[in-house]
Amino acid sequence: MTDDLSALARKRCFDPVVNADTRLLVLGSLPGDKSLRAQQYYGHPQNKFWELMGAVIAVDLRLLDYQARLAALLAHGVGLWDVIAEAERAGSLDGAIRNVSHNPLSDLVATLPRLRAIGFNGGTSARLGRKQLPSTKHALVDLPSSSPAYTLSFASKLQVWRQLSDYLL
Repeated sequence: MTDDLSALARKRCFDPVVNADTRLLVLGSLPGDKSLRAQQYYGHPQNKFWELMGAVIAVDLRLLDYQARLAALLAHGVGLWDVIAEAERAGSLDGAIRNVSHNPLSDLVATLPRLRAIGFNGGTSARLGRKQLPSTKHALVDLPSSSPAYTLSFASKLQVWRQLSDYLL
C-alpha cells in the first residue's frame, strides 16, 4: 500500500470482529480511506454506522471509544467484516473499486454456530456478498449504506436498519 491512500492503491480490509455468540454479521464492502487511516471500521466521522447500530442495540456507541464500541457489538451478538478482502481503489467510493479479491465469507459463516442473519451495508456489499453466499440458510438483509456518500435521509436508513434487532433476540 502506498502512503497516499487516495491514489490507486491495493487496499485491504480489517480482520473480522466476531465470536461464537455472533447472531448478526454486518458486512461492508471495503473500508474507505479515512477508516484505513484510523485503522477502524467506519472511521469516517460522517459515516452513520455507529449511530445506526447503536439504535439497533439500544447503546449510544458514539459515546464510546473504538475498542469499547467493538466490545459492545460483540456483547450484543453483532459481528463485522467486509465482503472484499482487498482491491484497487482511488479514493473511497465503491464505484472506483477494481480487481477485487473476496473474503471467504462461507468459511467465516461456518464458524458462527449462533448466526441468524447477515446484513449487507450498502449495494456493493449486497451484490458481492449474495454471490458468495448463494445457498446460506441465514436471513440476508440488504441495508441502505451508512456512508455519507449515500444521501438517503438518516430517518429512512434507520427505519430499515432497525429490523436487524429482530435477529438479536
